[in-house]
Amino acid sequence: MTCRETSDRCSFPDHLFVRGAQSARMDDINLGVPGPLLESLPDDGDGARQDMHRAVEGYNARLERAIEAAENDSEAAAHVLDLIEHFEARIEQFHAFVPELRAWGQSPIFAIAWRNLYADLIEQLYQHEWLATQLDRERNARLVEDGIRLSDL
Repeated sequence: MTCRETSDRCSFPDHLFVRGAQSARMDDINLGVPGPLLESLPDDGDGARQDMHRAVEGYNARLERAIEAAENDSEAAAHVLDLIEHFEARIEQFHAFVPELRAWGQSPIFAIAWRNLYADLIEQLYQHEWLATQLDRERNARLVEDGIRLSDL
């Protein structure tokens, strides 16, 4: 499982996550760096491009390990949601950098690119309808487990 140096998505091997006839298949989860995002970087952004590809490869490996260790699709969705929450934290972090960089007279292009990458990775995960359903269930279960009521949102 590797990312090519193009805008193609990374893909997991076909043998992953086949747990039974009624179980959802998780072998179609693909994360990749979107081509338009890479094209939006300045010419001197080769280091950032490579870093983004390496980061996505690492996230794919992390997803693969976590989901392989899961005993069922619900547990696998819990692992995916953990990663999504990590992505959301990174989005907030890079979003906070944008005004700081502008205040110092520096270009925020790289912070914006990383922020957009994490948002796109979340979108890529939610594009799988069956996974989106599982993720919504897991997120709701966490809200109830934490004692937070939907009316509090």
